[in-house]
Amino acid sequence: MNTKKLAFAIMMGALGNVLFIVSFYTGQIAQGIALDLSLLGVFIAGLYGGPLTGLIAGLIAGVLPGVMFGPLGSGGVLGLIGLPVGKALTGLTIGLLAKGLKLQHITRQSLITAPITLLAYLPEGIFTFVYFSILLPLFSGNGIMPMAIIVTILLKAVGEVIVMSVIMAALAGNTGFRDFVTARFTGMKKKKTSTQNISVNAEAFS
Repeated sequence: MNTKKLAFAIMMGALGNVLFIVSFYTGQIAQGIALDLSLLGVFIAGLYGGPLTGLIAGLIAGVLPGVMFGPLGSGGVLGLIGLPVGKALTGLTIGLLAKGLKLQHITRQSLITAPITLLAYLPEGIFTFVYFSILLPLFSGNGIMPMAIIVTILLKAVGEVIVMSVIMAALAGNTGFRDFVTARFTGMKKKKTSTQNISVNAEAFS
């Protein structure tokens, strides 16, 4: 990983923490339940920076949620570990999907970005189920969490990802945003420009 991608991962991870704080205190749906958009930075990092960039951004973005629902909540040390791991899985997955589908070469990126974003949450969703149904009761000693609560948590998470998938599709369809990210952090635009220069030079000598 080069310095630009590492900086990109750190920035998007920090953005995830900021979005968590803003969402937690201003996006209250009900008592103790808030709209959490902290994965947005992770999705951006993985989509444009690749699997490793997304993974690092996810680990960073999970720090404040891990503290809030871990040592300051009911999760203890397990929460401090589990939440960053879950978000890292999402960053890794969306990076792998984007790389496998060669998203940067697709003309209408916005059409494929939304389903990729939704699909990328699947590993974290499975991990979240295991976390609440097996790991948390095992390490906290508080007993098994009712399945209805676990299902509610997962449904809330899926709803949040749906909202973020719409945002991601809008960002992917914005040429200015794509050009800014690729030029400043991933270097993809620079490579494209070099290719264009070669083509121009070839035409000049033909």
